[in-house]
Amino acid sequence: MSEESQVKTDELDAQIEARRRLALAQIRQYPDPVLRLEAQEIEAFDDDLRQLVERMTRLMQDARGVGLAANQVGIARRVAVVDADGDRFAMIDPVIVETEGAGTAEEGCLSIPEIYADVTRPERVVIEASDREGNRYRREATGLKARAIQHEIDHLDGILFLDHLSLMRRQMLMSRWRREHKDDTSHIKEVQPAADRAE
Repeated sequence: MSEESQVKTDELDAQIEARRRLALAQIRQYPDPVLRLEAQEIEAFDDDLRQLVERMTRLMQDARGVGLAANQVGIARRVAVVDADGDRFAMIDPVIVETEGAGTAEEGCLSIPEIYADVTRPERVVIEASDREGNRYRREATGLKARAIQHEIDHLDGILFLDHLSLMRRQMLMSRWRREHKDDTSHIKEVQPAADRAE
């Protein structure tokens, strides 16, 4: 690789990292209370919803995640986006209707950066959800896509991936996280209930 090519690659890497950091700054971080709220169902499939889906998709891509739930952007509505195994889609009011098997794999979360743990989940899921236009669909998923779907639906129910761990493992990880972030208050943001924003 020539020196000029390396400079361009370094500049591109710096731009990607800058976009990732900007996206992460817009994603609610643990222990923000909105992450523990059970999201409300969508009442209107309108331009506001479509803009929310577009914004969430952009943030997920820029943050280099495989999924993002509306709670993570401070909106307690049942909306999530997934981009896994070459398939990108929105899930509005998703419901898991079928599961099969069990598998354990490492998970992380854009709302709890730098914390990873093995989580056991069903290996195959079937969901029913709506797309951003309100069309109901059914989708089967396995592998990373199934894991991402379940992780994001958990967010919509106010559940974090850490809740699937043993109490001892969760306490150990969160103790380390708190030590590393003891002087960082940037993750604390005010929560505005969805009903107040609608007025």
